[in-house]
Amino acid sequence: MKEEINTLKTIDSKQFQHDLISWFASEHRDLPWRENKDPYRVWVSEIMLQQTRVDTVIPYFNRFMEWFPTLDEFAEADEERVLKAWEGLGYYSRVRNLHSAVKEVKATYGGVVPDTPEEIAKLKGVGPYTAGAILSIAYGKPEPAVDGNVMRVLSRILLIREDIAKPKTRKTFEVAVRALIDHENTSFFNQALMELGALICTPGKPACLLCPVQEHCEAFKEGVQSELPIKIQKKKTRTVPLVAAILTNHKGEFLIHKRPSEGLLANLWEFPNFEIHTGLLAKRDFFNQELKELLGVTSELGELLVKIEHVFSHLVWNVDTFSGVIPIEMDQNIMKKHQFQWVSEIDLEQYAFPVPHQKMMAAFKEKNM
Repeated sequence: MKEEINTLKTIDSKQFQHDLISWFASEHRDLPWRENKDPYRVWVSEIMLQQTRVDTVIPYFNRFMEWFPTLDEFAEADEERVLKAWEGLGYYSRVRNLHSAVKEVKATYGGVVPDTPEEIAKLKGVGPYTAGAILSIAYGKPEPAVDGNVMRVLSRILLIREDIAKPKTRKTFEVAVRALIDHENTSFFNQALMELGALICTPGKPACLLCPVQEHCEAFKEGVQSELPIKIQKKKTRTVPLVAAILTNHKGEFLIHKRPSEGLLANLWEFPNFEIHTGLLAKRDFFNQELKELLGVTSELGELLVKIEHVFSHLVWNVDTFSGVIPIEMDQNIMKKHQFQWVSEIDLEQYAFPVPHQKMMAAFKEKNM
């Protein structure tokens, strides 16, 4: 921390604030969550923006606000509709935590998002970054909101050489933000740091010649801006081979399954699929063997429909997907026990599916148009 404190002493914080905020005031992007400082809208946008690009988030945010325009309406929504609203964004634990926390705000705080670090930190899924973003952007409190963009910007401005992949490093940047933050305009200051990282001080080769705070940047002075930030992260991923099928019956209905209420993609819907744990059987034979064991029926499968690779943070799905039919009636009690059901193509629109299964259905529709 000593090196960072020494670097901070060399910066004209007032001029830095002025240069940064002036740039943001004239150059910031027109984003829907910036229309006002409603803490609910700020909160939703910040949760959506975690691990998701701005351009991707915009249509989801707009739809979400159409469906749940107020905190109270979102608190009252049922989980099926909440998951459907989030469908395609991934990381579904984010919206489950958000929903739980919003319910708590309604029950405990009369529908008003808390405006103190102590109270807001108690809400489910609200970590230091989200808390800082809501408090500074919506309420004007001088709290740091340190995300990847902010760490990248300040690692260059202040020549911080700590590994940003380590959780403890965040404290270094929080200290830096507290030392630099404009107490008169915390909302613009924190947003400006994020915006600078998104538009100018980008990964790899930043656009230093366009940077409004270039004269304050120690990394630029030393010519090492492309070397920062330091991020050493070992990714451990597991590859999971799966075989799946889009199955229909004589009515043209689709067989779908609800995933367990805990774990990966909890409570989302999917098409029947099984993790492959043997190489002895052909994939279609393996699928039918598993289906017979689970539901007491077999399917008539056609040729391979599509191969899908989907990368999660900790694993990779490699899915071979077929299409087929189940020619006989299925036992309703067995289906209910294992959370399977038949659904018409129109009614499918009401159910939330993870992205890989959306891709399966898209391939099915393309082949059967």
